[in-house]
Amino acid sequence: MHIDVDGLKINYIIEGTGRDVLLLHGWGGSIQTMMPIFNILKDKCRVVALDLPGFGESDVPGRPWNSYDYAECIKKFIDKTGLKSIILFGHSHGGRISIILSGKYNMVNKLILIDSAGLIPKRSTKYYFKVYSFKFLKKLYTTFSFGKSKEEKLEKFYEKYGSTDYKESHGIMRQTMVKVVNDNLEPLIPKIKNPTLLIWGENDQDTPLYMGKIMEEKIPDSGLVVLKGAGHYSYIDCYDQFKAVINSFLKDDFIR
Repeated sequence: MHIDVDGLKINYIIEGTGRDVLLLHGWGGSIQTMMPIFNILKDKCRVVALDLPGFGESDVPGRPWNSYDYAECIKKFIDKTGLKSIILFGHSHGGRISIILSGKYNMVNKLILIDSAGLIPKRSTKYYFKVYSFKFLKKLYTTFSFGKSKEEKLEKFYEKYGSTDYKESHGIMRQTMVKVVNDNLEPLIPKIKNPTLLIWGENDQDTPLYMGKIMEEKIPDSGLVVLKGAGHYSYIDCYDQFKAVINSFLKDDFIR
């Protein structure tokens, strides 16, 4: 199923009846990566999952976006589909969008953030050494790779040395990734007034557990559940525990 939002085709699925639930996937994900959650809720609520612009079967934006651009698009999607009093799930990059929808637009009834992005990571000496080494290598590579344009040299360099997400992104989405990872949403977090459940993988390396603890401290009505041994996809790594937590948090919202 598709809907047009400002000229972009947004792919989505919807199933069930009852309270409206919206699922927002992480960077590089799609509707498919949110199906484990969709399947928990589809018999108890009206559940919507979508491919964020640039992913799955949805169109790529016409220019590089930041997190606020994504949130504005999803706000318009919500308005066009008539979703009301939303229970919002956001995983990783979807968490960034969810924080903005909750903290800026105040259009969420309950919020579930799963291994959410949105905070600027703590930077260690090792990190800065790695960054400066990366920049030095890039300078050498672009200077001494002969017979190619600068753009071709940079493309080859990032294919060889860039992060996995960067390598797998191209064109506008590569520039978009750079924008969203540098968005610091911490000032918005205390403005989230709705009940919020934070679910984190104990061993998450992409958005480490300390980020969940910061969010729990700053969101007034929130609680943090740590899934032991889980990584960045904690809802998959510890599916049964995740399911039990969700069923408990949303028990008053389910169809009886």
